[in-house]
Amino acid sequence: MTEFNWTMQDHEPMKLRTLLMRHGVTRTLLKAIKFHGGKIIVNNKERYANFILKKDDKVKLVLPPEPSNDYVRASYNKIEIVYEDEHFLVINKPAGLASVPSRIYSEDSLVNRVKGYYLQQNYSNQKVHIVTRLDKDTSGLVLFAKHHLAHSVLDKQLKDHRLSKMYMALASGRIGYNHCQINLPIGRLKDSFVKRTVRDDGKMSKTEFWTIKRHKDVTLVRVKLLTGRTHQIRVHFDYIGHPLLGDWLYNPKDKRLNRQALHCYELKFHNPFDNKIVVCHADLPSDISNLI
Repeated sequence: MTEFNWTMQDHEPMKLRTLLMRHGVTRTLLKAIKFHGGKIIVNNKERYANFILKKDDKVKLVLPPEPSNDYVRASYNKIEIVYEDEHFLVINKPAGLASVPSRIYSEDSLVNRVKGYYLQQNYSNQKVHIVTRLDKDTSGLVLFAKHHLAHSVLDKQLKDHRLSKMYMALASGRIGYNHCQINLPIGRLKDSFVKRTVRDDGKMSKTEFWTIKRHKDVTLVRVKLLTGRTHQIRVHFDYIGHPLLGDWLYNPKDKRLNRQALHCYELKFHNPFDNKIVVCHADLPSDISNLI
């Protein structure tokens, strides 16, 4: 079982629930602890979440066991691990591999491969928590949480824009800006299940980019996602007239690459369990670097 220990530092009394939520425990997780075999222990006695804590009280949180995702099949194809500790796992996903299983890719997505890895390692928690995702033909870093609490704290960092994802992309045409932020709402294109577009009733989406290198008809850019909408970078660059090279959906006539030229090269997040910033990097894959 996964457990965590904290000491009440405040001089003023507070509810046990308040301290737990400070450490990333959500209401959903509190319910799971209550009804599915977890425990909250104060000074060696099991307590409810409304218990009043005093200074120097010792709190132990025991997470409920997390069974495997039974509907996800295990794949034992290889994964490239960039970072791993007892709470988090970062994988460098190749282009062409879906992040999550679907009807079409039910047996070999990145989630299937991580499940196979967990089984091989005989981890106590077998449930796969994927935190960040990439489109099937986008390469780069994908973040997983190894337990429910780790997933909760990362979701909070995503909402607070404290989890940073940086991309490299090749955009068609010669972009004149050295630095730009695109703030345009994105929604589903009418009559299309897959394609997105900029539309007034869409969700506000923010993409920031910096120009790295210009050629006569291609621009290399560094991109930061400030929100996380489906196809966001691809849609925004298409809208400003510079769709990504090789993008079959938004730039179908460009055949210089057999997938969109987009790679998540840096991932940065806070590990609250060790109180450190984790920074991961993944080199550009050969198809993009060769084109550059």
